[in-house]
Order: sequence, then structure tokens, then C-alpha cells
Amino acid sequence: MKIILAPMDGLTDVYARELLTGIGGYDLCVTEFLRVTDTLFPTRVFHRRFPELKNNLNQPGFTKSGTPVFLQLLGSDHSAMADNAAKAIELGAIGIDLNFGCPSKTVNKSDGGASLLKYPERINQIVSAVRCSVPTNIPVTAKMRLGFDDQSLAHENAIAIQNGGADWVTIHARTKKDGYRPPAYWDALAPISDFLEIPVIANGEIWNVDDYFKCKDHSACDSVMLGRGAMVTPDLALQIKKTLNNETIAALSWQEVVQILENLYWLMSNNPKLKERYIAPRLKLWVKWLMPTYTQAEEIFTQLKLINNAHQAIELIKRSQ
Repeated sequence: MKIILAPMDGLTDVYARELLTGIGGYDLCVTEFLRVTDTLFPTRVFHRRFPELKNNLNQPGFTKSGTPVFLQLLGSDHSAMADNAAKAIELGAIGIDLNFGCPSKTVNKSDGGASLLKYPERINQIVSAVRCSVPTNIPVTAKMRLGFDDQSLAHENAIAIQNGGADWVTIHARTKKDGYRPPAYWDALAPISDFLEIPVIANGEIWNVDDYFKCKDHSACDSVMLGRGAMVTPDLALQIKKTLNNETIAALSWQEVVQILENLYWLMSNNPKLKERYIAPRLKLWVKWLMPTYTQAEEIFTQLKLINNAHQAIELIKRSQ
């Protein structure tokens, strides 16, 4: 049973990965996608998207808490995808994930992400090329949705990923057309999971521990990938793991959450390459995500959203304790 932190562009970046895995419960993270066209990227591009490659010269590719991180690639040129996967492994990446699920209109117009779900044979070609380009001991995984406009090709796409040599597939239990609108169709994962020989990881609408068990019952998947739920409840993965182990659950207090936000502030402030104007918006964003779980976040957000200075923003957050 694995709990994986989802790749969410602009959300689960290196800072969120470090903070969330530091809380505990996660077995694996996946980076935000690296968009591949027909270019072999220079080393600096990989390091910018995947800073954990530089965390430890003896053990690159892990968060500072020791959680492994896979690089996610998004693209439709199988040769370029293979070349970039191979270079990532040379730089220390310990696994490659392939994105066949991004619903972004910009990505889909550029022949990437969920748009490939209309062409199972192309998905198979990409997975096969990447699998052949990296050593056999390196995991190659993929993330897909149930389809583009409908679920008619869900089985074919999952089989294409399996036959391409993937070690497992994560399935967001909605189509591209569904976007992120509830519900997630967990029931649709069960027949796919039963048919495939590789593991299926369930993703979508897991906001709390009860949702995990409902998803498990409906999807026949023990392992899950947490996305937005991880931002709303930062210790969700740990809560699930503790429940499975029959341990007492003590959800994070607001004071503990404030400490996480302080850590985020200092991590970003201590990055000499990051401009100061990006820090306050990131603090606001996470506080906004926390509003469904913490009333304190809701109480300060109206005032916080008017602040553009990072130091003033974190001071307001600290005063809310």
C-alpha cells in the first residue's frame, strides 16, 4: 500500500514536497511535469524543475526527509521523451512518471497530457520508448484519466500503458471533460484494476480518511495518490497511515499549521534565485487551500489577500494563533 503525493503544477513544488513529506505518511512524490517538445533539455532545466536531484550527492532524487521523488515528463514525441528520461536518470533521478492526464487546454492544444487518451497506440509508443531508454531497475510509471470526452477507451489506455512496460499506473477517476467536478468515478477503476497485471493507484476526491476507505472499497485499489486533499489537510497521508495501523489520530493543530507556513516562508526566503514577490502569493494560496479545514485560515484570508509583502503576510499568519 502506497500513498503518493500528486504532481500539481504551481502547488506541489519542491517546497510543498519537503514540507508535506516532513510531516510523514508519504511513500513517494512526483514532480510537477516537465513539458517535452522535441528538445533534449540542458542540466539546468532538470535541476530547476527537480531540485531534489541536488539534495544529496550520495542520494539524489529524495526529499530531505528521505522520501523518493520521481520526475514527471509530459509530451507526445516518443523519441524526445525517451532522450529526456535517459538524461534525467543520468542526473540521478530514481524514477520516471509519464503524464497522460493533464486537462489544461493549453497542454491539450499542444498534443500533450489528456489529449493523448484518444490514441492508445501513441500512449503505448511513448511508454515503450521511455521504458527502453532507462535501465530496467528504474521504475517507469504513468498517470492517466478515465478518458478524454468519455470513458470508452479507459481499458485500452490502461492496457497500452501496461504493455509498454510501466511498473504501475495512476488513474484519476474522471475524464478530461469532467475536469475536477465531483464526483470521482472510483467504481470505474475496479474492473481495470482486476484486469491489469500491474498495480493501479487511485486518484481523485480523497479529502479525508473516510474518503480513502470509500475509494478503496469502490476502486479495489489499496494505494492512492493525494492531490488537493494534501493541501487542505497537510497531514492527511499520516492520518490514513495511522488509521490503517490502528493508531490514535491527532490532527494537526492550527499552531502546527502556522509552523508549516513559517517553514515555507523561510525555505522560499533562503532561496537566492527566488524573487521576493513570489513568496506572499504562495503563502496566500496555501492559506486559501486550508480554509475548508481551519476556521483560522478563513478568518485571516480577507485581510491576507490584500498584502503583497511576504514579511507582513507571515506576521499576520503568526498573529492568528
